[in-house]
Amino acid sequence: MDTLAPLVLLTPLAGFLVNALFGRVLPRRVVGWIGAGSIGLAFVFALVALSQVLGGQRLDQTYFTWWQSADFNVPFNLYLDQLSTLMILVITGVGFLIHVYSVGYMREDPGYSRFFAYMNLFVFTMLLLVLSGNLLWLIIGWAGVGLSSYLLIGFWFERTSAVLAARKAFVMNTIGDVGMVFAAFLIFLNLRVLDYQGLFSRVHQLPKGGVVITAICLLLLLGAVAKSAQLPLHTWLPDAMEGPTPVSALIHAATMVTAGVYLVARMHLLYDWAPAAAATVAVIGGLTALFAATIGTSQVDIKRILAYSTMSQIGYMFLAVGIGAYAAGMFHFMTHAFFKALLFMAAGNVIHAFHDDQDIRHMGNLRAGLPITFWTFLIGTLSISGFPLFAGFFSKDEIIRAALSAPGAEFWLGVIALITAGLTAYYMFRLFFIAFGWEWLSHDDRHLHEALPVQTVPIIILAVGAVVGGYVPVASFLSPVFGHAVEVGAGAFIGLAALSVLVALVGFLTAYLLHARRPDLALVWRARLGPIHTLVEHKYYVDELYDRVFVRPGLALARFLNDIVEPRVIDGAVNGVADFFLLEAREFRLIQTGRVGTYALWTLGGAIGVVLVVAAFLGYLPVRLGG
Repeated sequence: MDTLAPLVLLTPLAGFLVNALFGRVLPRRVVGWIGAGSIGLAFVFALVALSQVLGGQRLDQTYFTWWQSADFNVPFNLYLDQLSTLMILVITGVGFLIHVYSVGYMREDPGYSRFFAYMNLFVFTMLLLVLSGNLLWLIIGWAGVGLSSYLLIGFWFERTSAVLAARKAFVMNTIGDVGMVFAAFLIFLNLRVLDYQGLFSRVHQLPKGGVVITAICLLLLLGAVAKSAQLPLHTWLPDAMEGPTPVSALIHAATMVTAGVYLVARMHLLYDWAPAAAATVAVIGGLTALFAATIGTSQVDIKRILAYSTMSQIGYMFLAVGIGAYAAGMFHFMTHAFFKALLFMAAGNVIHAFHDDQDIRHMGNLRAGLPITFWTFLIGTLSISGFPLFAGFFSKDEIIRAALSAPGAEFWLGVIALITAGLTAYYMFRLFFIAFGWEWLSHDDRHLHEALPVQTVPIIILAVGAVVGGYVPVASFLSPVFGHAVEVGAGAFIGLAALSVLVALVGFLTAYLLHARRPDLALVWRARLGPIHTLVEHKYYVDELYDRVFVRPGLALARFLNDIVEPRVIDGAVNGVADFFLLEAREFRLIQTGRVGTYALWTLGGAIGVVLVVAAFLGYLPVRLGG
């Protein structure tokens, strides 16, 4: 196992180096399969690692020491247990399918080799984040994921909107990075350790619920909130849709936005020791889930609807890990990777068919032209909506049941999760009915064509995962990390499951009535809701608020510094010093007469002055010593 973990990590790095250095001179087919093949090979190594983990093995191997002193050292160590094994399986498995899909999707793009180099770099940094055995290397991987996402979101850099979106993502993630660095500093300052094993063994030296442990967890949460696009640092994620669709699938499904969930789950012993911070995680998750779901009900861009869906589903995961249902949160992470990657990639097929038009109002009746995309998207929609026997039903139900069964105020977070489940079914079937159409038997003269097999086979595989993924015993697999989950009685299990299904069914029927059966009613209700619909449609004006509170004052301060402080204060001070010496130089120029006699007189006077000073000093020194 001490060899497998580095192989999982270094294989995508090798793909990145080959395509970055030689991609421009290699044939496109070679570039694509180097990019996809390196991730596929990493997945094979991850499967071998899984077999060893199932056999009871774990890894905490130091490969070299980056820093060492008398009482402190920073090793480069890889940490492989059940949690990190689940993560690398999803990252490399789903990531491989996304890379294969990209071979077809990006086949005509002039930046083909650059795209695959960036994608491989993204997977490498995400794997570094997950496999690192100490906070320093986790932060390096964390920052690397932010850099890679910046490169991928702004991949089409000739578009101003893509550049602005990439910059926005980078700024938001940097805010979280600062929180991570301060958290690591507090841990080092109080516990003199950065590796996980040392941290977990010493955390009980801090008072439970004390200021220090709570501050550490809240600072870690700042990083998690930024990376996972939770309130209030969420605004970068919808704009990230400016990148190519495979980028959206990779960022939203298996990698970047789930990093925050992984961080809280990995540091679960710290959050168990800081109840106030854990409660904050749960509240942020619940509010984000509801907040993003309401916005998703009014959007018309197919990728933005899926983006807000991602925010909402990550909110479910935050809610789960915040209330201590860590296994349930990671279970939903796995199922979400299947159906969300499927939904984005199927959406990419539709966008290509409509020549890059992403407005769902311009689509419809896609069953005849894109049958594979149609049925797989329907499977993904059923799964994310929580319909019985699909993967999303099992994982989402675990979270709702854990919240509703919890004592105290956590029950109300369960109510929010239940309402969000109904909204999810509504906005996803609204998307399906409008974009894919209910006109299954009507004639179509548009001559739409299905995507290439290299794009349809991956979504078929993901569709299978979106169905059967719920039967994977994730909770029992993760029990060595989190312990066994609290069992719920059969009656409560059936009752809460039935309630969850009923709520999803209400959402489905509402969408069917308003957007398939009676579309005119949707216009009526939109007019009745009026300001509420406008508020939701404009995403609660959060971007406008940030623009007024942060962007405009920042620009005004920059203009003030540029127009006033820079020329009048800074340049004024420098120029004033220069003018002073220039004036003094003019005075001293009077002694520059050009006459040798005058110069000799000044030299003689100076020499006499020096002699007098030295004599005075030598005459004064014995007096002082004698005195």
